[in-house]
Amino acid sequence: MIREIKDDDFEVFWPCFKQIIEDQETYAFDPTMNYEQAFELWCKAPLKTFVYVEGDQVLGSYYIKRNAQGPSSHICNCGFMVQGQSRGKGIAKKLCEHSFETAINLGFRAMQFNSVVSSNEVAVNLWKKLGFTIIGTIPSSYLHRKLGYVDSFIMHKTLVIEVEDFIVNRHS
Repeated sequence: MIREIKDDDFEVFWPCFKQIIEDQETYAFDPTMNYEQAFELWCKAPLKTFVYVEGDQVLGSYYIKRNAQGPSSHICNCGFMVQGQSRGKGIAKKLCEHSFETAINLGFRAMQFNSVVSSNEVAVNLWKKLGFTIIGTIPSSYLHRKLGYVDSFIMHKTLVIEVEDFIVNRHS
């Protein structure tokens, strides 16, 4: 089940979040970030945050926010995390598909990921399968804990287009 996050959900999810940022393989977040900073970043700063829940376990989460302000505020940005033991079970895909609906309902026309670490091949391939295109490469932009400096990709997906006064949903 995917639903909006509650404060106690993040408490359950915190060990996953902490492990992911400490691993320094996928997120450009400070690996020494504390719980309060993480909660602000993941749950308070975005427009909305969701969790994927089975029973009392939070197996994954995503946030959605504006990628920029003003004339570019129609493009959103999302971040996704899935518990290590739950990876490979389609949770990230379900969360991303849910984010498309959420984005469209919030009035966004496109989604952009600003820094997908190139060595995170599982994520890169999933985002491509879900219709994202690599629109740019940032050379040596991520200091991977094991691999050293690796590239990051900027990935983009159009969610809706206007055709003769009709809005067409492009996420499917």
